[in-house]
Amino acid sequence: MSVHAPMGPDPRQGFMAGYLDTLSLVERLHRLLLDVIKDEFERVGVLDINAVQALLLFNVGDNEVTAGELKSRGYYQGSNVSYNLKKLVEMGYMHHQRCEIDRRSVRVRLTQKGRDIREIVGTLFERHATGLEQTGIMGPMGLSDTASALRRMERYWTDQIRYIY
Repeated sequence: MSVHAPMGPDPRQGFMAGYLDTLSLVERLHRLLLDVIKDEFERVGVLDINAVQALLLFNVGDNEVTAGELKSRGYYQGSNVSYNLKKLVEMGYMHHQRCEIDRRSVRVRLTQKGRDIREIVGTLFERHATGLEQTGIMGPMGLSDTASALRRMERYWTDQIRYIY
């Protein structure tokens, strides 16, 4: 005979389930974002660029950057940055120029063709933001709270990479 009363569900297991659900949702949202961009490009007849490349153009914006700067800003990981930058230059979406100080480094910026793609993505994002707010799906406070929570998770993961071996 047990002297302890049965306990309810372990709250740590509930937190773990929530954490795993959040990880899955972040991954699904990223893939869905790429699909939304791809669909928009099909709708407007832009078929020579993929969604990852379009996001890269959007994030570069009016800046002149290196692949390393894009990675350090957290936009892209690993070798796909260099590959996509090379393809975007070849397709005429970006200009590239060797850095005067470090000849190994290449700086890139958008061409007019690249700025046109950035405009399509920007307009799509504006339409989505307006739709989210007008339909009541999410307002400014909801976005702010979500972004804040995701930034805290990003900092935690970054600390894990930098300080725990």
